[in-house]
Amino acid sequence: MRAAWSICLLSIGLFGFVAQVPAQGFYGDKKYGEYYEEEKNWVEEEVAPPDYPREQGLVEFDAGAATSNRYYIDRATLSVGGGGVVRYVVVIKSGAGATNVLFEGIRCSTRERKQYALGRADRTWSSSRASSWRPIVRGSYQAVLSKEYFCPNGIAILKAEEGVSALLHGGHPEAR
Repeated sequence: MRAAWSICLLSIGLFGFVAQVPAQGFYGDKKYGEYYEEEKNWVEEEVAPPDYPREQGLVEFDAGAATSNRYYIDRATLSVGGGGVVRYVVVIKSGAGATNVLFEGIRCSTRERKQYALGRADRTWSSSRASSWRPIVRGSYQAVLSKEYFCPNGIAILKAEEGVSALLHGGHPEAR
């Protein structure tokens, strides 16, 4: 009987000890949910349009079979900013000879795009009226840039050179 009583007291003591151990509540080096809060509070850094593109700096990329236009990225304007935003100047040339020049960004984590400025014929920039982040449309050239070149597996490239290399080699090696 005495042995049973000792076991009972020992069990109660162990349960009391276990109940007092604090719950960790951490995921990696941060508390659960802190990454979400950082994402929710993201504020985009201010950016100014880069120098107007030069013909010799353009790298052509394949935007898909759905268009006869030719698409180019000015390698000198490619940059990776805070929040995983990849910014670039795209030059679009139609078969009829029309050319559009746009300064844009892709936010890899949210699969969104933003147009910052439009190029004018006098080689200056005009601020875009559509200056908010919008979802990337399937089949668009931004979708191709995002998936194949600048955001492989949904993760932003680390530096501009990585994106230029992907453009020169027809795609990022980690793109699926």
